[in-house]
Amino acid sequence: MSSMSRARVARRIAAGAAYGGGGIGLVGAAAVGVLLAEVRMAKRVVGNGHSPHPPSAEGLYGHAYSRHGRTYGSYGSSHNAPDDPPLRLVMLGDSTAVGQGVHRSRQTPGALIASGLAAVAERPVRLRNVALPGAQSDDLDRQVALVLEDPSQVPDVCVIMIGANDVTHRMPPTRSVRHLSAAVRRLRTAGAEVVVGTCPDLGTIEPVQQPLRWLARRASRQLAAAQTIGTVEQGGRTVSLGDLLGPEFEQNPRELFGPDNYHPSAEGYATAAMAVLPTVCAALGLWPAEEERPDVSRREGFLPVARAAAEAASEAGTEVTAAMPTGPRGPWALLKRRRRRRVPVPDPEPTAAAEAQPGA
Repeated sequence: MSSMSRARVARRIAAGAAYGGGGIGLVGAAAVGVLLAEVRMAKRVVGNGHSPHPPSAEGLYGHAYSRHGRTYGSYGSSHNAPDDPPLRLVMLGDSTAVGQGVHRSRQTPGALIASGLAAVAERPVRLRNVALPGAQSDDLDRQVALVLEDPSQVPDVCVIMIGANDVTHRMPPTRSVRHLSAAVRRLRTAGAEVVVGTCPDLGTIEPVQQPLRWLARRASRQLAAAQTIGTVEQGGRTVSLGDLLGPEFEQNPRELFGPDNYHPSAEGYATAAMAVLPTVCAALGLWPAEEERPDVSRREGFLPVARAAAEAASEAGTEVTAAMPTGPRGPWALLKRRRRRRVPVPDPEPTAAAEAQPGA
């Protein structure tokens, strides 16, 4: 499917989500029977995506920065005070946001993003995770309620990773996007920045065969594009996870898949987390200013939001954020392909000493 066709489909899905329209099928009705048969076969092969309970990564990261007020030069804001309170980061979504499939807390995407953010901000980061393995987008209402239950603890930034289960459970995409848009709106209204890692490309799951692979890829990208429109229109930012791990999966699937052959391994989660981290930092005003301007050589620029969403769905690691409020073809967005930086990570998992720090 071309990016223009995907943009039209994404626009229809997002419009249906906004105005309460009926479900728009992600794949043709004639393909559903084949799709379901292939899903059942794939689930038997991959063990239904189950793995041991993921480790808890909640806690304080960047403990060392709570004792230093100096700036280290290459990253972060300047002149942080020694008593700056920790930044609050919350993960929402499904098993991808939890980190299901790995065995150590420091290997989860939340821990990796929190550690990187602490290094960039030169400030401690308090991580909370309310994501639920197996969750679909209709669980976001419950998760957001947990996040906002204490008005004095509103997060600085929330990262949402959701969508894969919506596709495999055939949730109507309009319904899926409606729930995500409502979650982003509630979090933004409360004062939190929001970054959404859009639906990953399910066509990269190793045991999945044709025609399910093609159908899964098409459905995933359509939903990802529609998620981008819904998120950006509510003031959030998106990062396309897409086929971010596709080449690595094909070349070395045993390294990048976890033990259940369904969820990413530690290396896979690290790849995804490092794609999301620059956008998290940019949302908080922590990324280098020179990289906030669009780079024409990287095909960055301002586009109608539906077209930006479609292009992002086709290229993993692409960020979309709101730009101009409206134009002849509707709202506009800035599409960026951020360079991935190697960020020093001082303490990749919280320690008992860090947890004991007052005011954390």
